[in-house]
Amino acid sequence: MKQKFDRNRLEKTAPAVETEGVIYGRNAVLEALKAEKTLDKLFVQGGEREGSITLIVAKAKEAGIPVVQVAREKLDSLSGGGVHQGVVALAAGVEYCSVDDLLRIAEEKGESPFLVIADGVEDPHNLGAIIRCAEGAGAHGLIISKRHCAPVTPVVVKSSAGAIQHLPIAKVVNIAATIDELKKKGVWIYGAEAEGTSLYDADLSGSAAFVVGSEGSGISRLVKEKCDFLLSIPMYGKVNSFNVSCAAAVVLCRAAQCRNVKK
Repeated sequence: MKQKFDRNRLEKTAPAVETEGVIYGRNAVLEALKAEKTLDKLFVQGGEREGSITLIVAKAKEAGIPVVQVAREKLDSLSGGGVHQGVVALAAGVEYCSVDDLLRIAEEKGESPFLVIADGVEDPHNLGAIIRCAEGAGAHGLIISKRHCAPVTPVVVKSSAGAIQHLPIAKVVNIAATIDELKKKGVWIYGAEAEGTSLYDADLSGSAAFVVGSEGSGISRLVKEKCDFLLSIPMYGKVNSFNVSCAAAVVLCRAAQCRNVKK
């Protein structure tokens, strides 16, 4: 469902909060334009335009998107104090899809499903980084919870470095129930957990969904019980685990390698 904005109110008051549908930072805005995402308006900082800002403005005008020149304070407010690099765009909102849509995407590509499930990831920087990892590894989509997950805010969009424009996201009520449905459709569920089998001893080439857990407690008990396999990343230093987004990168890149190895 698309988020609607009262643009006049935003322009006058510009509350310094994180709002779905606000994209800031040159790379994120440029990727949104390249992906032909529906943008309501583009705000750029007044003064001389240089580098990628010139390209962003040109692409926006070409697409018929209104470009408004504003003071830096306006951009600070719209981005919630984030590093906007002189440009903020108001999008029509994040368009979520269904889990069936993700499976359909895989089918249309003639590939076995490759999904990522974020179970309780609450830090927006981590969620954005996971989106970037998933898209880079070739995943067909990400599944998040409506309640126990960070919302897709400007920080998430920024942290994804534009990947969110290319990775479909399904938002579900219950992760555990969603896993049950995926298993009925032949998708194996792999949980990234410290006590699992070594990641490098597993064959990850088939239909699979990879679960990463929260920053503090990892995968929830019920979701862990529903996983077909638990995978661990061998650690060789003093620390015993990676940050969740780093762990996701390792697991997903290993899965991508298994899926794309030439036979």
